[in-house]
Amino acid sequence: MTQADYDSTVEQEVQKDTIDFNSELLYGLNDKPPAAEALFVAIQHVLASFVGIITPPLIICGALGVDPVNTSIVISMSLFASGICTFIQCRRIGPVGSGLLSLQGTSFAFLGPIIGIGLGAIDGGSTPEQALALIFGVCFFGSAVEIILSQFLHLAQQIITPLVSGTVVMIIGLSLIRTGVFSLAGGAIAQQNETFGSTQNLLLGGLVLAIVTVLTLSQNRVLRMGAIAIGLLVGYIISIFLGLVNFSALSQLPLFRLPLPMRFGWGFSFTALAPIAILYLITAVETIGDLTANSAVSGEPVKGSLYFRRIKGGVLGDGINSAIAALLNTFPNTTFSQNNGVIQMTGVASRYVGFYVAGIFALLGLVPIIGGLFQAIPQPVLGGATLVMFGSIAVAGLNIVASTGLDRRSIVVVAVSLSLGLGVVYLPEILADKPVLIRNVFSSGISTGGIAAILLNLILPGRPKVPRLKNNVADAAEV
Repeated sequence: MTQADYDSTVEQEVQKDTIDFNSELLYGLNDKPPAAEALFVAIQHVLASFVGIITPPLIICGALGVDPVNTSIVISMSLFASGICTFIQCRRIGPVGSGLLSLQGTSFAFLGPIIGIGLGAIDGGSTPEQALALIFGVCFFGSAVEIILSQFLHLAQQIITPLVSGTVVMIIGLSLIRTGVFSLAGGAIAQQNETFGSTQNLLLGGLVLAIVTVLTLSQNRVLRMGAIAIGLLVGYIISIFLGLVNFSALSQLPLFRLPLPMRFGWGFSFTALAPIAILYLITAVETIGDLTANSAVSGEPVKGSLYFRRIKGGVLGDGINSAIAALLNTFPNTTFSQNNGVIQMTGVASRYVGFYVAGIFALLGLVPIIGGLFQAIPQPVLGGATLVMFGSIAVAGLNIVASTGLDRRSIVVVAVSLSLGLGVVYLPEILADKPVLIRNVFSSGISTGGIAAILLNLILPGRPKVPRLKNNVADAAEV
């Protein structure tokens, strides 16, 4: 009997604190669907998350000027790492992993700070590859924040409340919109060849944006689930006919690539660590929300000893998986919330489906041609698709904040945090003459707004009391 199976057996004997979120499950958490059905559902999970996994490395490598071959390597390793990390999260190895059908993928939350760290290194004389080495080193050591935090979740909830996390998620989405518009206009390459903001770029990106928007509102669940992938595909095909796609780099790629840990070397900077550490703190809170929703749609407990054990293991898995991702030359991993919708639509909550998903991602990552094909996607096409995703992140944060019930105190916390966070995004030169440590910590709107939200929520009078989870977590450790 596996650890996850044992947990469920114990929980059934102790309590069943569930929400009747989905009463038509075809397969529960520990059911084993036939291989054909499991593979079919797994493919839907892959389609729902594939674009989200490869988009951050595309954006980061594009912003840092990484050459096509190395960009393909990073994309391939992003897929391979997602496979490894998804298996750990679903399988639950010892205390690591939630044991739920929870997928792991590259996190969007780290985009701004990672690009800032990389560009800062390049401005200091580093090559794009050396900048990647610094980024991976900082992300590896930063993952310790989430690993340690997983052991003290009862204390974290006193600091990172839904008001704080919702505000930070809003800043993440609103900050990334600028990146999306920059790509839609053509990106750095268009600036170099003086086609930035051209009518062709705007129309191409706008068409992709329109397709994604329309399909997202479709009543057909297949079209709705594949809206972004379809939008990218249509834009890609049109770009080929317009002569905007360059496949020359594909000839330099091998047919098969084995993972090579620390391929770009290793770097570290204490000043660059600060914004990354804050984001690991925030993504831990997002993971708690994702796993709570996952438990609900899977018909599993959302309170009690087993629930807290899964949350603790899931956050610990998040941290360890991000460390593994850094070693494999890619960016921090986190749980993906869109897959909760796939569980609800398909009625399949079996964690064994996650093993199929993990295998598919790992296989895709070992075939470099896939990364090369996606690296060739023109920036306007990518921008048109990601704008919807970035806007959705902001709306998700808005929903979290609204769910807390906004009073005058909450409005002040949100307003000041948004103003400071977005202020440094819109006018980054305000920090140009400040010490390096100040620039690295506060040049990111996410870290500036996040710090402001945490401090304001702690020091302003009238803070609502948050129930402590200490007893529940202790109980979970004894189960």
